[in-house]
Amino acid sequence: MGLKTALIINPKSGSGSTEREWPGIRHKVLDKLGPFEEYWTEKQGDAAALTRASLIRGAGRIVCIGGDGTLNEVVNGFMAQNGPVCPDAVLGFIPNGTGCDFARTLQIGKGIDETIDTIMRGHQEAVDVGRIRYCDETGLTGIRYFLNVASFGIGGEVDQRVNRTSKITGPFLSFIWATLISILTYDKKKILLRVDEHFDEEVTAWNIAVANGRYHGGGMLVAPEAKINDGLFHITLIGDLSLPSIFRHLPKLYNGRIGKIRQVRFLVGKHVTAMSSAQVLLDVDGEPVGRLPVELDILPGAIRMYAKERQPE
Repeated sequence: MGLKTALIINPKSGSGSTEREWPGIRHKVLDKLGPFEEYWTEKQGDAAALTRASLIRGAGRIVCIGGDGTLNEVVNGFMAQNGPVCPDAVLGFIPNGTGCDFARTLQIGKGIDETIDTIMRGHQEAVDVGRIRYCDETGLTGIRYFLNVASFGIGGEVDQRVNRTSKITGPFLSFIWATLISILTYDKKKILLRVDEHFDEEVTAWNIAVANGRYHGGGMLVAPEAKINDGLFHITLIGDLSLPSIFRHLPKLYNGRIGKIRQVRFLVGKHVTAMSSAQVLLDVDGEPVGRLPVELDILPGAIRMYAKERQPE
């Protein structure tokens, strides 16, 4: 213990429940983790800026309270051009948001009480971080870091729809509704995909997910074999399916049987590039950030995070 702790809090996360429940959450964090500084986000970009400033001021432990989008910003606050701002700093996550998909892979427990206990126990894992260079909305090249999944295709369309809704129906229904509408209106894209030195093809795809974590889209098990500490991306290519086939196979996105679909291909690699003559939107940890072309590479063990101790395999 003894670490200077900063909490980065998104009060709007969980459809506003974080702000409503904050007095109780604050009491639990203070009781289990000791004194802390608290910083509340007000707009996009605040979590990254507040994280970076806290690390520079000497915080050794950053705790993010929010959803996957807030966590992504915090991670971007951790990372500088040449690596972590403070390599010894540790990141804790108390998930309370729309998707919270990364928490399903990291194994930090369920609910606020259990995730605070995980941080209190202090077990840490070195977690891989993805880096993506992409084309932003103005046409300029942007760089962003991510912990979970970057995808291009229908995932970017779903993101836009989810972020335009109130999310009052909860994470699962919000993503399901946005997915169904997007399937009906989206047109498959031709994408030139390269993975390391072993894959170089133009493919027709509904979506391509470059995964560090296993889940995205509010519980879709898009990369069943992905590990957050193996130094590899697990790439899932959902290919040229007909519209009826998409609906018929949709449950397989949730039950881990996505590999049973003939038009789904799995690839593994450390460096990925993709481009298209069509406009193909991006989804990075559940946030719409831009469009193709992209270049992705993985940074092994770049951030240390609190997690439950895993049983030996």
